[in-house]
Amino acid sequence: MPDRQAARSLTADAAAGAFARDGYVVVRGLAPHDACADMATQALAALDPLVGPAEFEADVGYPGAPAARGARGGDTPRRLLNAYARGAEFRRWATDAGVLATLSRLTGGRRLLLSQCHHNCVMTKHPGYGSATLWHHDIRYWSFERPDLVSVWLALGRERAANGALWVIPGSHRLRVGRGRLDRDLFLRPESPENARLIDAAVPLELEAGDVLFFHCRLFPAAGRNDTDRVKLSVVFTYHDADNRPIPGTRSARYPSIAP
Repeated sequence: MPDRQAARSLTADAAAGAFARDGYVVVRGLAPHDACADMATQALAALDPLVGPAEFEADVGYPGAPAARGARGGDTPRRLLNAYARGAEFRRWATDAGVLATLSRLTGGRRLLLSQCHHNCVMTKHPGYGSATLWHHDIRYWSFERPDLVSVWLALGRERAANGALWVIPGSHRLRVGRGRLDRDLFLRPESPENARLIDAAVPLELEAGDVLFFHCRLFPAAGRNDTDRVKLSVVFTYHDADNRPIPGTRSARYPSIAP
């Protein structure tokens, strides 16, 4: 992937247009540093000893992950799940006025609900056993009437390529990628010439604590491994229109959505 800066910090007036064009925007310093510190403290306390529910690196089997739960590093958490229920600070952030105002601008003022079934987590990218994430659509395993959801990614600390920061392909949320360009797990196949050209347009998102990425569920993100000596923490919530309902009987309908 090319080595160039690309995080976008935009005024309120420009945010909606940039989001429609690129599929993402970054709002710098949206979360207060004391709130980030409180959430980071709670997340670290939940990692040792581990307070579940959690998803483990060995469960997903992404590049660099331990081969099995019983293997060395197999107990490395990838995500602390059910973040909304983990404490008041997480709930305050999920319903923060600045977050909701930005979402309203990006979605044209639609009434949004917070999904408890997707993301709703603290991403915990560990040194050593934290895996890389290949190019994907978040919506690939979600089941809603329309593929139109927005996720909110809060950096609790500095995010750089060295500790596995996100990369995105601007405008990829508007593409219709054929099934043949995806592997069995619905990641982009890098050997495809079309995909190679697409990936060459990727940009890194370097974030500081308190910076917030808003991104569409059809945007293609990816992330590398954490080659530092400290765990990277990010809080992620996903929102959908009230009239964009989850499909009954699917994972997306397992828990009721919340009106923030």
